Amino acid sequence: MNVGVIGLGLIGGSIAKAISKNTSHTAFGYDKSDSVLYKAKLVGAISEELSLKNPSNCDIIILALYPADTIEVFEKIAPELKEGTIVIDCSGVKRNICDTIRPIAQKNNVIFIGGHPMAGIERSGLEYSFADMFKDAPMILTPYSDTGISTLYKVKELFLDMGFKSITIKSPDEHDRIIAYTSQLAHILSSAYIKSPTATSYEGMSAGSFKDMTRVAYLNENMWTELFLENKDNLVFEIETLIKNLTDYKEVINSGDRESLNLLLKEGRIKKESI
Repeated sequence: MNVGVIGLGLIGGSIAKAISKNTSHTAFGYDKSDSVLYKAKLVGAISEELSLKNPSNCDIIILALYPADTIEVFEKIAPELKEGTIVIDCSGVKRNICDTIRPIAQKNNVIFIGGHPMAGIERSGLEYSFADMFKDAPMILTPYSDTGISTLYKVKELFLDMGFKSITIKSPDEHDRIIAYTSQLAHILSSAYIKSPTATSYEGMSAGSFKDMTRVAYLNENMWTELFLENKDNLVFEIETLIKNLTDYKEVINSGDRESLNLLLKEGRIKKESI
């Protein structure tokens, strides 16, 4: 198959490299930056350039863009795609994208499937992308209920060939609710945690826990701002829950209540063991 990747940053670049390295498919690519596109061809991430004005040679197109750009680009290319083309996005939020794109896809006889590759690093850009980023990672898909099983099978085989370990099917609502906790809250917490004035004194006084807690504070603020605001209802709920839990710890520590503190810590350990 011919697979087009639009957006050759960290995720899109890694997807293109994984297709080129791990599958028998041909990767086409597009990026708004000519230098990124040139480098992608130079390093073998893609075989050919993908034209947004004539993308009809592709069987599958993967959009690795910010949420708003995903919708904008899909609106632009949908009329140019051949009937039955499968388009998958990689955004970290799903509800608004899937709701907005559905009528456009139906009008143009294009198949759209929401997607979210659960892998990444704290850096951004093609230069940090690598073909094995998705090795043993889960891929989340949020297809519409009327998506054909043969289409889902084709998509599943592509991602498994690329290196993903599993395919998880969720509704857009389920995706956004759960991802607010498993991903977005972690980035908020890391960003808030690193702002302590004590953070500048860590040298020689930190171990793995400090590194784990601060790793994703090195984020792309433009992308994450968009993701957080697209999912603000779910994310605010998780932040409020975290604040309540932290307040419980603060109060028992401040009061010197050893028994209650021990119980809170035990509850956390048991919850971790249970999942």
